Amino acid sequence: MSRTEAPPLPEPLRVPVADSHTHLDMQDGTVEEGLARAAAVNVTTVIQVGCDVAGSRWAAETAAAHASVHAAVALHPNEAPRIVHGDPDGWSRQGAREAGGTAALHEALAEIDALASLDHVRGVGETGLDHFRTGPEGMAAQEESFRAHIEIAKRHGKALVIHDREAHADVLRVLADAGAPERTVFHCYSGDADMARICADAGYFMSFAGNVTFKNAQPLRDALAVAPTELVLVETDAPFLTPAPYRGRPNAPYLVPVTLRAMAEVKGLDEDTLAAAIADNTARAFDY
Repeated sequence: MSRTEAPPLPEPLRVPVADSHTHLDMQDGTVEEGLARAAAVNVTTVIQVGCDVAGSRWAAETAAAHASVHAAVALHPNEAPRIVHGDPDGWSRQGAREAGGTAALHEALAEIDALASLDHVRGVGETGLDHFRTGPEGMAAQEESFRAHIEIAKRHGKALVIHDREAHADVLRVLADAGAPERTVFHCYSGDADMARICADAGYFMSFAGNVTFKNAQPLRDALAVAPTELVLVETDAPFLTPAPYRGRPNAPYLVPVTLRAMAEVKGLDEDTLAAAIADNTARAFDY
């Protein structure tokens, strides 16, 4: 089986659900094809997530054009230090970039703020902190950007969508300090069971991706087991994090059922019960 070949369509879900986090602009084929494949397995709604100004504009335009798409707009945590400091040595693997300083960051944030006011934009994200790819010199820009996104989400009454990579304590610190928006989503939840309890106490949604199916992901499954069902979402983060047994092949929203069935097993719920809960949770989280 080719690593580049798309996995087959899974058995359709009986209860329609949403993919709470996807990147259609990074996937093969047209948006229409991707949405049709998803709908064929009863994934009837997707949240299209922007990672920079151009991608956020695209997300907003795509949501405006398709009833089944809602947008989230933001500067990714690794985008903020690139805007401020540039990318002279290719650390971000996103191509060379001139340093723009904090003025360029504020300009980009103003654009995100304007997009966040649009009705079909339901979330501000993915924002947060990434200690995996950004070194110490980029942390201040990253945190300034994160705090600005929190304010934007609160000002427009939108969900906050968090990218947290190897930065759990700092993400929770900033949220507590700045005051989290009413609806906060940990995208591709990556904490352990103890952190899941902290998130549950704060009322944060936890969205699980295909990596919950990976052999080495027992801590993630332990977190899912203790996460309250009413705070659990499912996502693909496509084209990344394709669930087992298709790990390494291209991901897309139509593979949500594979992850959802694995999650139902972990939670000891039947698939229809979990799907119905997730559908309701996603609509609450993104207020659609």
